[in-house]
Amino acid sequence: QLGHTEPAATVMSPGVLTTALTSSPAASQSFTDKTVTSPPTEEETTTTLITTTTITTVHMPGNLQCNASLSGTEGIVESPDPLSSSPFSPLECTYSITVYLGYGVEIQVKKANLSKDESLTIYGYGGTGLELLANETLMSEGQVIRSSTNQVQIHYRSLRQTNHGMFSLHYQAFLLSCSFPHSPEGGGVTVTDIHPGGQAHFHCDPGFQVRGHEVATCLNMTRPRWSSTEPQCVAVSCGGWIRNATVGRILSPPPPSVSNHSNGNLSCHWLLEAKEGHRFHLHFERVALDEDDDKLIVRSGNNSIAPPLFDSDLDDIPERGTVSESSTLYLELTADSSSIPLLLSLRYEAFDGEHCYEPYLHHGNFSSSDITFPLGTIVTFSCSPGFVMDQGSGVIECVDSSDPHWNESEPVCKALCGGELTDTSGTILSPDWPQSYSKGQDCVWQIHGNEEKRIELDIQILNIRHNDLLTIFDGLDFLSHVIGQYLGSRERFQVVSSGSEVTIQFQSDPDDSSFILSQGFLIHYREVEPNDTCPALPQIEYGWISSSHTSPVRGSVLTYQCQPGYDISGSDIITCQWDLSWSNSPPTCIKVQQCPDPGEVVNGARSVRPESGFAVGTVVRFSCNQGYQLEGPGQISCHGRDTGTPKWSDRSPKCVSSQSFEPSHQMLILCIMVGLFLASIFTNCQSVR
Repeated sequence: QLGHTEPAATVMSPGVLTTALTSSPAASQSFTDKTVTSPPTEEETTTTLITTTTITTVHMPGNLQCNASLSGTEGIVESPDPLSSSPFSPLECTYSITVYLGYGVEIQVKKANLSKDESLTIYGYGGTGLELLANETLMSEGQVIRSSTNQVQIHYRSLRQTNHGMFSLHYQAFLLSCSFPHSPEGGGVTVTDIHPGGQAHFHCDPGFQVRGHEVATCLNMTRPRWSSTEPQCVAVSCGGWIRNATVGRILSPPPPSVSNHSNGNLSCHWLLEAKEGHRFHLHFERVALDEDDDKLIVRSGNNSIAPPLFDSDLDDIPERGTVSESSTLYLELTADSSSIPLLLSLRYEAFDGEHCYEPYLHHGNFSSSDITFPLGTIVTFSCSPGFVMDQGSGVIECVDSSDPHWNESEPVCKALCGGELTDTSGTILSPDWPQSYSKGQDCVWQIHGNEEKRIELDIQILNIRHNDLLTIFDGLDFLSHVIGQYLGSRERFQVVSSGSEVTIQFQSDPDDSSFILSQGFLIHYREVEPNDTCPALPQIEYGWISSSHTSPVRGSVLTYQCQPGYDISGSDIITCQWDLSWSNSPPTCIKVQQCPDPGEVVNGARSVRPESGFAVGTVVRFSCNQGYQLEGPGQISCHGRDTGTPKWSDRSPKCVSSQSFEPSHQMLILCIMVGLFLASIFTNCQSVR
């Protein structure tokens, strides 16, 4: 495909749109060769040649340019001739753009001047259907819209028969890419290129092995994607022999169901061998053993009878770790199969007799005056954002020429329960992050910003138990306004304070009988400029908005109403909340397309055609039970109106008793007698006169 030149355009209907490739020498100079070179992989360079074709749109007087299918790598999409008239109402135009697989469509708005009777919508099209990219309310001159696939549809609609609005859109192909792959926990990834043909190579840290595909390729598809999902890094099998060991980890073995042992107990043995003349330093990052059923022994030697350096039954976890007497270490782990260690992470470093071992800081970094760590080397530690140096020294030095060692142990970086924060930005982590927090926590963090600023909280991860509570106060004490209270899990969200100070409180239930491990939370905060209003909302079509305030400040209420003939869809009242977000999405006004239910007729029946609803055109016929007859029309029909709601052609009839229309003989005689009586009175009056 890359070396093939497609035709510039395809005419969908004769006389509607004509496009031509310029064939003059001057035009041929406008053809541009673009070369995209991917990074070299194993001394190979891949070159992709894209030919950009100039498209000239020929305007045909008296005709509308509509419904075109374009396949060039560059071109112009323009509105119909504004002076031409259309026999169609509404006027519908669809422009389809398709470029090579592995490329997207970039559209730049050159001109957009449309009336309220016109709409212009851009959709991306892929395997999942249409995806809205932009519409006329967001388009401004110079705006760039990019698709994530190689196909785009532009839809123009006008209710006018003439004097159409104008728009001009320039499009060109651009090279799509796969998303950058995530590094597996306990490992990493190296990427040669994120464009089609590029590869991602996954690897795991010592003590882990890859579960899944080690190499993934970016596939050239409608929407480029990796050929496989990111693999996992899982702990290696129980035990092993590590030759020429330098730096690495020994981790918890997998559960019994995936281990090689078949008896009731787990027994793992590791043998570490370094170069001759080197020794090992073993750092106890995390150790969680059952006191009764689990046991860990570390021996300075190469077998199970070598002298022990550490025995979990006899010794406390050494803060500074332990150092071997020779170039070998032998580790034994025994555990009951029903009580696999929750966590085991031992980091080893090999070093010679003239240097100190390489220091290590979990959740932190260090800088060193010499990366080989000879005598006199000074190392300075710092914790990652959200972590605090809890124990140990921030600066250590390699001392003692007869037996080089660090004068202090490495510090520990921990996610603490609460603290005072004065930096302009930072991170707040749940206690013991990334491990699960414990029961009975009551942590308070206070953020102090500059007086003229506001604090934005970006809650990236929130996954706490339903009995635990995270509360955000808009101030420095618990009497301040509560911005929000959260429990359980929630997708990423942001909140903004109304002032320059925020208090965050986290409480975990101390009496939770159903206590389970939970991830916790990760919050980034930063100072932002004041903005005490909710985002502006567009006007509602076929309706109007009434506001309780002149600007959308906190607490202001918007009330939506629709014009006659339209019903509101959604909430008709929305409020600007404390976190400067609207309580609901704006509603829409939808044209009423049916009459109200005319009701049943008493002592009779009705038939409705068609049977579903009372849309415009529906006819309702009425009939009465025996002994009753209609008073009113026998049928009514639903008529639409240009303004206002549809209405029935007449009122619904009634069914009245037939006897009320048949006077009895007694009533007739009575009427005659009354008439004769009145006549006699009239005669007497005449004679008296």
